Amino acid sequence: RCKLIAEDTFVTQPQPAAAKITIDPSFTVGPVRRRTFGAFVEHLGRCVYTGIFEPGHPGADQDGFRKDVLELTRELGVTTVRYPGGNFVSGYRWEDGVGPVDQRPVRLDLAWHSTEPNTVGVDEFAKWSAKAGVELMMAVNLGTRGIQEALDLLEYCNIDGGTTRSEQRRANGAANGYGVTMWCLGNEMDGPWQIGHKNALEYGRLAADTARGMRMIDPGLELVACGSSSPAMPTFGEWERVVLTETYDLVDLISAHQYFEDTGDLQEHLAAGHKMEAFIHDLVSHIDHVRSARKSSRQVNISFDEWNVWHMSREASRVPTGKDWPVAPALLEDSYTVADAVVVGDLLLTLLRNTDRVHSASLAQLVNVIAPIMTEPGGRAWKQTTFHPFALTSRHASGTVLQLAVESPPVSGGTTADFAALSAVATFDREKGEAVLFAVNRSARQALTLDAAVGALGTMRVLEAVTYANKDPYWQASADDSTSVLPSGNATVKADDGRLTAELPAVSWSMIRLAVGS
Repeated sequence: RCKLIAEDTFVTQPQPAAAKITIDPSFTVGPVRRRTFGAFVEHLGRCVYTGIFEPGHPGADQDGFRKDVLELTRELGVTTVRYPGGNFVSGYRWEDGVGPVDQRPVRLDLAWHSTEPNTVGVDEFAKWSAKAGVELMMAVNLGTRGIQEALDLLEYCNIDGGTTRSEQRRANGAANGYGVTMWCLGNEMDGPWQIGHKNALEYGRLAADTARGMRMIDPGLELVACGSSSPAMPTFGEWERVVLTETYDLVDLISAHQYFEDTGDLQEHLAAGHKMEAFIHDLVSHIDHVRSARKSSRQVNISFDEWNVWHMSREASRVPTGKDWPVAPALLEDSYTVADAVVVGDLLLTLLRNTDRVHSASLAQLVNVIAPIMTEPGGRAWKQTTFHPFALTSRHASGTVLQLAVESPPVSGGTTADFAALSAVATFDREKGEAVLFAVNRSARQALTLDAAVGALGTMRVLEAVTYANKDPYWQASADDSTSVLPSGNATVKADDGRLTAELPAVSWSMIRLAVGS
């Protein structure tokens, strides 16, 4: 059905629409934050077991980690990884996952109706993070547990030695602390699906007390309070007001979570970046209201630590019930289309455009579970379509995010009216002598002719110009074919006399790299 829609309905019109932008390095938003390119690993489905960890795999290293997944993680350009959840963390006893593996308890995971063998825990994941070259972002359980357990975990992770918990870690093989600086104070505590769900005041006071204790151990931690689990929650806004009233002087960031789904209207699906931008602006307003009311000089910012396309109404996302509690069942294993990849690329551009307030972000998730990387147990690993825009943006966005002047024709989805067809962001790295323009054509039907005034960048030449698109926007990658549709050169890109022009196909993501000088 989807392919019929793609072929019969969304046909690019012969006359492209016109869009204009102005790029000037004098107008900036803020730095490109490497933590924007974070990801998320939860004990959910096959993300951990047969995802990052599979000792019996022919390509596993001596610690049981899949080397193919480690290589793809590095290529993806992931910088931080949030662990171990997610809904999982609200019932997790971290002590279960340390010490001799053959002595670790096997537990029921109520969040995902699975059995957790605890073969991978804090020490294993810290070791994996070091191999992958990523920063570990740890979440604590404020669902079934509380202050003391969070303090114990912090002591275990970060104190080098001389205390009960740090000596326990040393006995388990890690002589030095892990130096974890980013800590999430629970997960989605406003959600009634969450074990230990709380109202805003209950959670806010618990988060504040936990933060105070953690800062007594290390005042330099970066702490993330739980924001609403979705802007669609009826408590969104009021939840943030109450939670931040309790925690404002104790936390650095508040979380934002948002997922998007293609429900059959491609143009509506392509409005995802527009909706995320509105959510960010609303959340900033709620944060700054509390700042004003408290007359505070501090600025709390956003950790957008769950975001992605997630087709949650489809069969793959149905959590099993009943008497069977499997280990690492196949859950939430979405197969992504080219259109999904364009949306993911647009969402990442939206996060960059708001780099003044979005200081960290985590694509949910990394492997198998709504993920850019897929694996077969005992077999192959491959890149989903969503891998490509993320990897290229992480690799080439550097320096400063620029404030662009954009003129774009409007488009309308099924329920979303008059949003810009062109979504764009530019980065400028003076030391590298490079500017990069990232552009998404959100129109499902019509190509865009882009005319960019870039004379303020000085002399320039095109280093690279690639576009990710396909005649069938519903094409999906698989283990058997993950390379038929890849970002390819865009021959229409021209740069001359202070202007840059390009043709952007309907439903496309593009990157144009420029060498610039005075």
